[in-house]
Amino acid sequence: VSTTSYKVEAREFTDAVLSCMFRTERDQNPRIEWKKKGKDVSFMYYDGHFRGPFEDRATIEGATVTLKKVTQEDAGEYRCEISAPLDSVSLGETNVTLIVLVPPHTPSCEIPSSAVTGSVVQLRCRDQQSIPPATYSWFKNNQPISVPRQANATYLIDMQTGILEFKSVAKEDTGRYSCQASNRVGPAKMCEGKHMAIEDVNITAVVATVVVVCLVIVVCGCGGLFLHRNGFFSRKFHFRSFVCRVFFFLTLITILSSCMNSASVNGDIVFILSKKTDFHSFFFARCS
Repeated sequence: VSTTSYKVEAREFTDAVLSCMFRTERDQNPRIEWKKKGKDVSFMYYDGHFRGPFEDRATIEGATVTLKKVTQEDAGEYRCEISAPLDSVSLGETNVTLIVLVPPHTPSCEIPSSAVTGSVVQLRCRDQQSIPPATYSWFKNNQPISVPRQANATYLIDMQTGILEFKSVAKEDTGRYSCQASNRVGPAKMCEGKHMAIEDVNITAVVATVVVVCLVIVVCGCGGLFLHRNGFFSRKFHFRSFVCRVFFFLTLITILSSCMNSASVNGDIVFILSKKTDFHSFFFARCS
């Protein structure tokens, strides 16, 4: 028992031929069986009939099987068994592996809308359906980005994982980015481009905001202490609680002001607001 090809490759939704050839000594009607190997071995062809999912989409000529419109579920290892009880060698077999090829699909791309100069930024691209696995190339403003050859390059491209990494982004890296997935089976597919803006942090504005808030805290604290000592508040008034609460709200204002001067404004503000309850609990627990 032999085969013309131990590994058969067929594009998805095309026909695949699994060859099995045999020669007997005396037995003119040997028993032919095909099995698919997996977690469990299942019959594909037995007792002159195809079984299970192959019943209406496979043909046999001699011992060679043709599968119609193969899919990923058909991929795997098959075994052809020939039984000839009248021969000196009563059983022979051969194995054939079927690989179902899948052309590239439109990849999923993760491209940040903005980033701060000097930060590390990763752009990701992935097509999980193509077989063999796709390789990836990146484009900026519809122009291909070459894979860097120098060790001191400012960016890296991994064609196997689809990651484009900037070690330290600069304003010159602003642009519209897109990624293309390719393999040898079919035409390449590209994800929709997305604009990435690189912005500087407004250090002056952040420092000025912090200074102003610190001055306000000092003034409020001194003013509250002066009024407390001069009897403007009731005895039940807790000066420490008052200062803590003022400090909490001014700190929150400082954080929000700093976020307004960063590149990722919306994301940072949403993050801060979503954590407001935690800040409130943290400070007020210590101000009671």
